[in-house]
Amino acid sequence: MKHWQETEQIVDRLFRLAAQGRPAALAVVVRIEGSAYRRPGARLLVEEDGTSRGSVSGGCLEEDVRLVAREALRTGGPSLRHYETGADDTKVWGLGLGCNGSVDVFVQPVTTDAQRDPWRRVQERLGGDRAFTLNTVTAGPRAGHVWISGESGPEAGGTVFTESFAPPPRLLICGAGDDALPLVAAATAVGWRVVLADHRAAYLAPERFPAARALLRLRPDDDLAEMALGPETYAVVMTHSFRHDRDWARRLLQSDVPYVGLLGPRARTETILAGAGVARPERVYGPVGLDLGADGPEQVALSIVAELMAVWSGRDARHLRAKEVSVHA
Repeated sequence: MKHWQETEQIVDRLFRLAAQGRPAALAVVVRIEGSAYRRPGARLLVEEDGTSRGSVSGGCLEEDVRLVAREALRTGGPSLRHYETGADDTKVWGLGLGCNGSVDVFVQPVTTDAQRDPWRRVQERLGGDRAFTLNTVTAGPRAGHVWISGESGPEAGGTVFTESFAPPPRLLICGAGDDALPLVAAATAVGWRVVLADHRAAYLAPERFPAARALLRLRPDDDLAEMALGPETYAVVMTHSFRHDRDWARRLLQSDVPYVGLLGPRARTETILAGAGVARPERVYGPVGLDLGADGPEQVALSIVAELMAVWSGRDARHLRAKEVSVHA
């Protein structure tokens, strides 16, 4: 989920810099072994003065990667770096951070129109809703060549890093009251594509929700065809009107939406479902959110987003210290 959003932001920045005549380099994690903070596909954009956006680690590798990227901008050539994050006596190259892992990072300058061209096509794909696969040659005579699967690739030879991009799920928030402000911000920050629906036009002012993908003036009985209420759309109902919450719940439960969160106490949820004429299905989460002891809109938003992430990823929310296998397993 975050992979799509981060890459979109980095590529957008790349072209804003290009429009100003400013070069940049891209670094990407292409392989990890053992413990690593970021997964393959994590990116860092580095400008000529060392300013960067994104990340390839928890902060421990960025300084060196920025140096490598600035050198790549100077020489015009790509570089594949290997980092060991184990103890000092086990490292091949690295910082001896005690993380017991290794990370390979590929760095390439993107300074010419030819180098930018495949990234322009990536930018177009990221603005849509279809999955795609991106390939980068990381070693060999064609190192640095980038193409989208289905397009013409390089001649055989060399090492290729292949990454899949799947569109992030959408979060439909029904209700644009003040407590929706931190929820939109928190959900967007972790990669959800947020759509806000409300029948009150004044609540849907763009300056209130600058991060939202769409602001829709709708009631639950309107035509919702444009909202694509399917398996990739999750919903939270929070209009603070019992009637509107009931009608939204009824409409959402007639669709294939896998998650319907209802704000408010359990008794209110049960009354809403009874009024909607449905038994409580497993996909109804009410009261919405994980039990974090939340108090206030910001903390409630955090608990909702945490639950959304757990449900979307198919995880049983619990303390990481209780896991005996890899955090990412």
